[in-house]
Amino acid sequence: MSRKMLRGQVVAKSAKTISVSIERLKKHSKYLKIVKLHNKILVHDENEVANLMDIVEIVETKPVSKRKSWMLSRVIK
Repeated sequence: MSRKMLRGQVVAKSAKTISVSIERLKKHSKYLKIVKLHNKILVHDENEVANLMDIVEIVETKPVSKRKSWMLSRVIK
């Protein structure tokens, strides 16, 4: 089984943790309009290389803490 990988934008930063906003598009069932949805995920950043507003790639991992089960893979931009 392969690991899940997602891309998103860094919206908050603290010590060894970043908050990444994942945006996706979904069609509304009744009105058939495309709607933007987003989730904020806490990500473990061991070397603290990501900055605010960076586009990053994250990978699912075993739980690091209560709410962190994602790890920073690379900074894209």
